[in-house]
Amino acid sequence: MGRYNVAGAGSESHEQAMLVQWWHVAGSKLAPNVVLASIPNGGARDAVTGARLKREGVVKGMPDLVLLCARCGRHALFVEMKTKRGRVSESQRSLFPLLETQGYGVAVCHGWREAAGVIEAYLAGQWEQTHG
Repeated sequence: MGRYNVAGAGSESHEQAMLVQWWHVAGSKLAPNVVLASIPNGGARDAVTGARLKREGVVKGMPDLVLLCARCGRHALFVEMKTKRGRVSESQRSLFPLLETQGYGVAVCHGWREAAGVIEAYLAGQWEQTHG
């Protein structure tokens, strides 16, 4: 795997950007008709923007990405990116089981390489639900 030049090394944003770059180079070849999409839900916002986004349907705790592909008995796979020491928030602890009961997979990945491995396993039909 080649090196990618993305600012903010070590951050969740950096890891997510690395995963998206991996998808564009290698992952999409595994499943050319599958979409990996970002869910821009987090980040610091002023009160006015936060209120507007809430009215528009932003849900606290939504995972960072969604792989729009049915596999492993799931409708799609949500991917939550974390740094090596990152932890699932309280709102994520509440939301992820709800997503699972509705037939979606949820994977919490610490770094882009772990996320790429999860996506590869999911696409191959060999993924099992784990998060923490």
